[in-house]
Amino acid sequence: MSPARLSTVVLDARDAHEPAGFYMRLLGYEVRAEEPDWVLVGPPPGAGGTALSFQTEPAYVPPVWPSRDPGDQQMMLHLDIEVDDLEAETARAVAEGARLAAYQPQDDVRVLYDPAGHPFCLWVQASQ
Repeated sequence: MSPARLSTVVLDARDAHEPAGFYMRLLGYEVRAEEPDWVLVGPPPGAGGTALSFQTEPAYVPPVWPSRDPGDQQMMLHLDIEVDDLEAETARAVAEGARLAAYQPQDDVRVLYDPAGHPFCLWVQASQ
Protein backbone atom coordinates (compact mmCIF):
# COMPACT_ATOMS: atom_id res chain seq x y z
CA MET A 1 0.00 0.00 0.00
CA SER A 2 1.43 3.37 -0.96
CA PRO A 3 1.46 6.35 1.40
CA ALA A 4 -1.17 9.05 1.16
CA ARG A 5 -0.43 11.80 -1.37
CA LEU A 6 -1.44 15.45 -1.26
CA SER A 7 -3.25 16.09 -4.54
CA THR A 8 -4.56 19.63 -4.20
CA VAL A 9 -5.09 22.58 -1.89
CA VAL A 10 -8.71 23.81 -1.71
CA LEU A 11 -9.44 27.51 -1.15
CA ASP A 12 -12.89 28.94 -0.48
CA ALA A 13 -14.12 32.07 -2.24
CA ARG A 14 -17.40 33.83 -2.87
CA ASP A 15 -17.04 32.75 -6.53
CA ALA A 16 -14.75 29.77 -7.18
CA HIS A 17 -14.22 30.79 -10.80
CA GLU A 18 -12.63 34.18 -10.02
CA PRO A 19 -9.51 32.96 -8.17
CA ALA A 20 -9.32 29.87 -10.42
CA GLY A 21 -8.99 32.13 -13.46
CA PHE A 22 -6.41 34.29 -11.70
CA TYR A 23 -4.16 31.35 -10.80
CA MET A 24 -4.57 29.86 -14.28
CA ARG A 25 -3.20 33.09 -15.75
CA LEU A 26 -0.50 33.54 -13.11
CA LEU A 27 0.81 29.96 -13.12
CA GLY A 28 -0.01 28.84 -16.66
CA TYR A 29 -2.44 26.25 -15.25
CA GLU A 30 -5.42 24.74 -17.00
CA VAL A 31 -8.82 23.51 -15.85
CA ARG A 32 -8.77 19.85 -14.88
CA ALA A 33 -12.34 19.61 -13.57
CA GLU A 34 -15.18 22.06 -13.12
CA GLU A 35 -18.62 22.22 -11.55
CA PRO A 36 -20.83 25.27 -10.98
CA ASP A 37 -19.40 25.88 -7.47
CA TRP A 38 -16.00 24.18 -7.72
CA VAL A 39 -12.97 24.35 -10.01
CA LEU A 40 -9.79 22.26 -10.06
CA VAL A 41 -6.82 23.78 -11.89
CA GLY A 42 -3.33 22.44 -12.32
CA PRO A 43 -0.23 22.44 -14.46
CA PRO A 44 -0.40 21.09 -18.01
CA PRO A 45 0.31 17.35 -18.40
CA GLY A 46 3.99 16.60 -17.85
CA ALA A 47 4.69 19.87 -16.05
CA GLY A 48 5.40 19.88 -12.33
CA GLY A 49 3.39 21.73 -9.75
CA THR A 50 0.62 21.38 -7.22
CA ALA A 51 -3.03 21.54 -8.26
CA LEU A 52 -5.35 24.11 -6.70
CA SER A 53 -9.10 23.78 -6.15
CA PHE A 54 -11.55 26.56 -5.48
CA GLN A 55 -14.92 26.12 -3.84
CA THR A 56 -17.73 28.66 -3.77
CA GLU A 57 -18.65 29.55 -0.20
CA PRO A 58 -21.29 32.31 0.00
CA ALA A 59 -20.29 33.14 3.61
CA TYR A 60 -16.56 33.40 2.74
CA VAL A 61 -14.78 36.23 4.55
CA PRO A 62 -11.28 37.15 3.30
CA PRO A 63 -8.56 36.84 5.94
CA VAL A 64 -6.82 39.83 7.45
CA TRP A 65 -3.03 39.83 7.21
CA PRO A 66 -1.20 40.73 9.23
CA SER A 67 -3.87 40.20 11.87
CA ARG A 68 -4.69 43.25 13.95
CA ASP A 69 -7.69 42.46 16.11
CA PRO A 70 -8.69 39.20 17.85
CA GLY A 71 -12.04 39.25 15.98
CA ASP A 72 -10.44 39.41 12.50
CA GLN A 73 -10.72 36.42 10.19
CA GLN A 74 -7.30 34.84 10.61
CA MET A 75 -5.14 33.64 7.73
CA MET A 76 -4.99 29.85 7.91
CA LEU A 77 -2.57 29.26 5.06
CA HIS A 78 -0.95 31.03 2.17
CA LEU A 79 0.68 29.94 -1.07
CA ASP A 80 4.41 30.47 -1.69
CA ILE A 81 5.24 30.85 -5.38
CA GLU A 82 8.91 30.89 -6.37
CA VAL A 83 9.83 33.27 -9.21
CA ASP A 84 13.06 34.24 -10.98
CA ASP A 85 12.36 37.98 -11.23
CA LEU A 86 10.50 39.33 -8.20
CA GLU A 87 9.83 42.80 -9.58
CA ALA A 88 8.58 41.62 -12.98
CA GLU A 89 6.41 38.83 -11.56
CA THR A 90 4.94 41.15 -8.93
CA ALA A 91 3.95 43.58 -11.68
CA ARG A 92 2.47 40.72 -13.74
CA ALA A 93 0.49 39.41 -10.75
CA VAL A 94 -0.94 42.88 -10.14
CA ALA A 95 -1.81 43.21 -13.84
CA GLU A 96 -3.67 39.87 -13.59
CA GLY A 97 -5.78 41.08 -10.66
CA ALA A 98 -3.68 40.72 -7.48
CA ARG A 99 -3.10 43.59 -5.09
CA LEU A 100 0.06 44.29 -3.16
CA ALA A 101 -0.15 44.04 0.64
CA ALA A 102 0.73 47.22 2.52
CA TYR A 103 3.10 45.33 4.83
CA GLN A 104 6.12 43.68 3.21
CA PRO A 105 8.20 41.74 5.76
CA GLN A 106 11.23 40.82 3.60
CA ASP A 107 13.22 42.17 0.65
CA ASP A 108 13.17 38.86 -1.25
CA VAL A 109 9.41 38.26 -0.80
CA ARG A 110 6.33 40.14 -1.99
CA VAL A 111 3.05 39.54 -0.21
CA LEU A 112 -0.01 39.98 -2.40
CA TYR A 113 -3.72 39.16 -2.26
CA ASP A 114 -5.48 37.25 -5.01
CA PRO A 115 -8.86 38.55 -6.28
CA ALA A 116 -10.70 36.66 -3.51
CA GLY A 117 -8.44 38.16 -0.82
CA HIS A 118 -6.22 35.13 -0.10
CA PRO A 119 -2.67 36.21 0.77
CA PHE A 120 0.11 34.64 -1.28
CA CYS A 121 3.83 35.25 -1.53
CA LEU A 122 6.10 35.59 -4.52
CA TRP A 123 9.69 34.92 -3.55
CA VAL A 124 13.14 34.51 -5.02
CA GLN A 125 15.79 32.23 -3.70
CA ALA A 126 18.67 34.22 -2.23
CA SER A 127 21.92 34.15 -4.22
CA GLN A 128 24.38 31.63 -2.89
